[in-house]
Amino acid sequence: MDWLIIAPIAGLASIVTAVCLFLRMMKEYESGTEKMQEISAAIKEGAEAYLKRQSETLAIFVLVMAAILGISFGYNVALSYILGSLATTLASYFGMRAAIRANVRTTNAARSGLNKAFTVAFYGGSVMGLSIVGIAILAVSVLYYVYSNVYADPKQSLETILGFSFGASALALFAKAGGGIYTKTADIGADLVGKVELNIPEDDPRNPAVIADNVGDNVGDVAGMGADLVDSYIAGLIAAMLIGAETYFGKIEYITLPLLIKASGVFASLIGILFVRVGKGSNPGAALNRGNFFTCLVFAILTFLIIEVLGIGTHGLGVFFSAVAGLIAGMVIGITTDFFTSIDRTPVLRTAESSKTGAAINILSGFSYGILSIAPSIIGIVIATLVSWNVALMYGLDPYYGISTAAVGMLATAATIISNDAYGPIVDNAKGIAEQTGLEEDVVEIADKLDAAGNTTKAITKGFAIGAAALQVLALFHAYAMVVKIDFLNLVDPRIIGGLFLGAMMPPLLSALLILAVGKNAFRMVEEVRRQFREISGLMEGRTKPDYAKCVDIAARGALKALILPGILAIIAPLAVGFTLGKDALGGFLAGSIITGIIFALLMANSGGMWDNAKKYIEAGNLGGKGSDAHKAAVIGDTVGDPFKDTAGPSLNTMITVMTLVATVFAPLIALYAIK
Repeated sequence: MDWLIIAPIAGLASIVTAVCLFLRMMKEYESGTEKMQEISAAIKEGAEAYLKRQSETLAIFVLVMAAILGISFGYNVALSYILGSLATTLASYFGMRAAIRANVRTTNAARSGLNKAFTVAFYGGSVMGLSIVGIAILAVSVLYYVYSNVYADPKQSLETILGFSFGASALALFAKAGGGIYTKTADIGADLVGKVELNIPEDDPRNPAVIADNVGDNVGDVAGMGADLVDSYIAGLIAAMLIGAETYFGKIEYITLPLLIKASGVFASLIGILFVRVGKGSNPGAALNRGNFFTCLVFAILTFLIIEVLGIGTHGLGVFFSAVAGLIAGMVIGITTDFFTSIDRTPVLRTAESSKTGAAINILSGFSYGILSIAPSIIGIVIATLVSWNVALMYGLDPYYGISTAAVGMLATAATIISNDAYGPIVDNAKGIAEQTGLEEDVVEIADKLDAAGNTTKAITKGFAIGAAALQVLALFHAYAMVVKIDFLNLVDPRIIGGLFLGAMMPPLLSALLILAVGKNAFRMVEEVRRQFREISGLMEGRTKPDYAKCVDIAARGALKALILPGILAIIAPLAVGFTLGKDALGGFLAGSIITGIIFALLMANSGGMWDNAKKYIEAGNLGGKGSDAHKAAVIGDTVGDPFKDTAGPSLNTMITVMTLVATVFAPLIALYAIK
């Protein structure tokens, strides 16, 4: 039996389940009052318009890049690249389409209680999680089957499919950067004028930036984050398959095994998602965590069974323990993120407490705890790397194959992880719709409770994506080293040292560009919101409507303008280093970018989540509640954290993946034409 067939079956099962959940959500849950539907329609219109404009903007880049790849490596690589770009775009759009229909239904369900509202929100998130993973595993397995027949050489077919991963990653970087700039432009503009200056609620319909903020949740946290995770999922999978083809030439089972491990993760997620329930405790965060842990347990069992059926002897145990090491590392990152960002844990509570002394101490506390949060995650990644390396050696397996398998294992349950992530912006929008339509206070409180859990799940998802990036870029780094024949990096060589420093510079440079873009665009938003309150008669009193469209346009134009430079830099920089300083210097460049990229990404993601929930803790009535001096200080801290956690931080893991993929794809040319 050809066990490869399990992978496309898993992909199709995932897509079909996503469609069924979507149809069930649309049929069984109503979208509420006419006013609720009006606001939801405005969010939908803004989100889809932005995604359309983003796709049109990036289409030119995709075609130019495809032409370069076609001239350099042939039309099959170019075609693969285009398909990867389309896969990311399709997955993002489908997930966002579900999310913007789930938000208003979640709001309406909250009128009947927390359990019903949670179910709707989680179904909406699951549509995205299952569709993204389904598209990814189906596309990779079909492409591998097709190109294996075209070339009759698994290694050559996988080198062609690297183009697919490159396309997915490049578009993911643009989508995450653009979506992050959009959402934080609107969020900061709404908060600084609304909460701090005018002392009105977060989603008050009088605030001109409120619809843009709701739209931003979808284009940033749904479409952008979905693109980010599909990129991580695909890159780690193809890297493991490529190392299997290079190391175990002629042994197909080592190439298809990563696909089968991913398939077991899909089936585990399908089972786990069905068992996510709030229960009597009415704790949404606990329900999501239980579902995640249950999925991980089922995945470990299914992976062991698949390896046993394949019958690859003692090597199988090396693969199994490596995959489990990656899975456990992911759980460690998740637990760490949960501790540092949950609304009821010490770091958030102390950061909130520090707000009583003003914004400065709030920011210092959140930043310091963010730095502390790096340690457990980095240690977990290091342990997973060492365990997978040594376990692989113990069972006679190639150690780099072990590390790549750990990366595959860490994101094998991505369907569940993405479902939890997409739940976050859905409940955020639901809370906004509840406030804008003036629903009862108990409904708003239910939406707020769901939203607080969503902040934590979004932070945990970012941690998973960052950790997976660390392991997968190590695998891709090895793939690059194999092509250009690097056995070790000589740190006495000044060119390698130069490459190391240049690589280490890239993550903070990208972070600065993105945060400056947010600041510049947010300034325009703040000025526009102030202008409308100043010039539109009766706006503050609620007698007239604000011009929502103007704020949506400011956010969209600024994001589309600012996303190009960071994306282009991530592609050009490794090529410039490789062709001018040589293949070894490029190896140093990649190593430097991996280290600082992971550290900056963890710091920013966790600090941002911490500041956000510290603000929400005060808004729940603690430390003086809404409108107090502590609240205003916490809002400023959250404003600093917004571009940290939703723009710069989650873009960094995508950036280091893109740069490593660029090096790996262009490695043959660098080996031939680089300056010696």
